[in-house]
Amino acid sequence: MNWASRVNAARKSGKIPHTQELYGYRTHRGYEIKLVDIPAWRLAELTPLPVPARLTKPHAVAAALQKQPQPMGLTKPLQGRALRIIQTLITATEAQGHKAALGTTQGAPPPHRRRKAPPHFTITAQGGGVGFLVLQEQECSEHVPTDKELADAKKHSWMRISRFDCTPSSRLRFILRGGSPHRASEWADLADRPLEEQLAEIVQEVGLRGEAAKRKRLAEQKAREEERKRWEAAMQEAHAAYAHAYRVKHLGEQADTWYQASLLTEYIAAVGDHATSLPPGQERAETEAWLAFADAHLQNLTESVSAPKLPTPPKPSGDDLKPFLGHWSPYGPRSY
Repeated sequence: MNWASRVNAARKSGKIPHTQELYGYRTHRGYEIKLVDIPAWRLAELTPLPVPARLTKPHAVAAALQKQPQPMGLTKPLQGRALRIIQTLITATEAQGHKAALGTTQGAPPPHRRRKAPPHFTITAQGGGVGFLVLQEQECSEHVPTDKELADAKKHSWMRISRFDCTPSSRLRFILRGGSPHRASEWADLADRPLEEQLAEIVQEVGLRGEAAKRKRLAEQKAREEERKRWEAAMQEAHAAYAHAYRVKHLGEQADTWYQASLLTEYIAAVGDHATSLPPGQERAETEAWLAFADAHLQNLTESVSAPKLPTPPKPSGDDLKPFLGHWSPYGPRSY
């Protein structure tokens, strides 16, 4: 069954709600068809932005661009129009609370990086920056090599003849960079729709990217907060586990001491019995001196065993806690 043609027929039927779109595409499981809601921003009615016929009281950014030796590298007839469009764009976005600033590119970018140059100006919306690069479209036609070019190319192996002849046109193109694109990343003059009629979309795009930047920033902040909470819980558990391990170790040492005291008690009793059988003399005196020392030592051992206390663990270092933290670092909410 030709599902693609059925999807196209359904789209043309007029029976799909205007707030929804029908999509059909092949997947590894077959052909999947989805009816999805159109985002509210695409359904919004945008109010056209009138561009003034003259540039009066220019914004600081427009004024700075105007003072450059060759503003944005545009030909003289196009400069005034471009600056008036920029003025309208900045005024509309600042009315929504956004801020504009001059970019780093002056004049026309080099041909090899024409579309990748830094912006001429930026607009920051809700913490997210959107850069604007202004370009003049080119009219290009296939180049017909001259006799001299052909002779020079034959003579010099390094010489390359241009494939096209390009001259500046009267069309503008705005390239937007930064943030999450929604409608598009480029707007240009069209035969039936000049850039002036598309300004409302560009202003909306700046706002949409700003909202997306804010959502991303809040999501990242929330993720960091949740990660810190998990780390703090892991640290609390690690401290408890460290204290438990320390006390278990101390308990083992107490048990060893008790066992040693028990063995020593029997041994001292045996030596005492032996000492009573010895005749008075040096050997008996030395044995009794040893017994006095052993009794004193046994008494200390017995006291430590008979009155056990729950030990207070010393403050642990980061290395002390590492065995109880798994993938967490003891020095902050980050994983190894």
